[in-house]
Amino acid sequence: MMIEYAPLNVKQAKYIRRCTDSWLNVAEGGKRAGKNIINLIAYAMCLEVHPDKLHLVAGVSMAAAKMNVIDSNGFGLQHLFAGRCREREYKDRAALYIQTKTGEKVVIIAGGGKANNAALIKGNSYGTAYITEVNECHQSFVQEVFDRTLASSKRQLFFDLNPKPPAHWFYRDVLDYQDELRERGENPGYNYEHFTLFDNLSIPDDRLKDLLRTYDKTSLWYLADIKGKRTAATGRIYTGYSSKEVIVTRDQVRDKRFLEFSIGIDIGGTDATVATLTGYTVGYKEVILLDGYYHKQGKDNGYTHNQYAQEIVAKIKEWGETYPAFFACAHIFAESADKLFRQALANELKRQGIHITVTPSYKKEGIVDRIRLTNILINQGRYKVMQHMKPWIEAIENATWDEDERQKGEWVRTDDGSYPVDCLDSSEYAVQPFKRRLEV
Repeated sequence: MMIEYAPLNVKQAKYIRRCTDSWLNVAEGGKRAGKNIINLIAYAMCLEVHPDKLHLVAGVSMAAAKMNVIDSNGFGLQHLFAGRCREREYKDRAALYIQTKTGEKVVIIAGGGKANNAALIKGNSYGTAYITEVNECHQSFVQEVFDRTLASSKRQLFFDLNPKPPAHWFYRDVLDYQDELRERGENPGYNYEHFTLFDNLSIPDDRLKDLLRTYDKTSLWYLADIKGKRTAATGRIYTGYSSKEVIVTRDQVRDKRFLEFSIGIDIGGTDATVATLTGYTVGYKEVILLDGYYHKQGKDNGYTHNQYAQEIVAKIKEWGETYPAFFACAHIFAESADKLFRQALANELKRQGIHITVTPSYKKEGIVDRIRLTNILINQGRYKVMQHMKPWIEAIENATWDEDERQKGEWVRTDDGSYPVDCLDSSEYAVQPFKRRLEV
């Protein structure tokens, strides 16, 4: 029986061609996007002509490596090299022996999900390595693979991965740095491509449409698994969040009547400094994050308290022009730990003739209570964020509980710079004082 294979699209073909001369090849994206198959084709091409004998393939376990790389549902290395490969052992390690144009290749098969797995690949130098679902493997194992390929005659690494939250170590320690080098034009051998289900031409259009109808396209599940976005699909704090329920446009807000306004300010030092304007509709039915000030300074060009005060007061004047009743019913809650900034802000407001009291942010009940309040409002459909406030939306979508702390019985929000957590602090400072009026 003749088997028909779906063709590659242009993006897939270009990625494979770039693999020939690239030292790091990364296929990331949604599920059923064909990442593994594309990498296997490219990896087989590289093995065929590579000058070195010893190579490595790995997964979170040896079984995963065999399933995803050696077999891969009929598309793995044993099928791509059918008739000229065999499974054997190499120094007590599972391996695939392959006859190629440049001689026999020995591909060691390993699992990398545990910290001690790194020890099992030491003692060898590998020409190439392919790690499937690389971000499921242990950090020490992945680092060892990088190190074990340093002496290669032609160093080539291949990774495929489904998205993880932006805080994941693989982004922080590997891809973010490679991206930074590429942006500076210093990383020509880095071949990255993002693939989704829409790139998989083996799924007919009519079937694809039927499949997509089964998903809520505003859910983080859809964003992570189908669109392949780096979202916090697990360990998320704001589990009731969905973009269609929370994000609003200017047209949707234009006719709203506001009883009060509040501004929450978080002073970040070397992190971001954020001011969030929040409006409360009649009856305190809705809490709407209307606008904000966001500035992340560098280590060598920090703002003074007076500079921040001047820029935030400029935004406050702008908000006063946008909302006619603003100055009559606005409140400011600024970082309680920074008395000097509060004084600088109060002085600048007075200098500009603006009579709003600067109150220290309320932290007595703790951050978990602030998070709980936001969660309740989201679940009640009363918490809204303006569409243009990208850092605030990113923060809500990607906020997670710190897993290490959770194992100890503590509820601590992840705060490692991987998403703009300062936006959450700022907005919480604005909303928390209105808890009783919101009747939650």
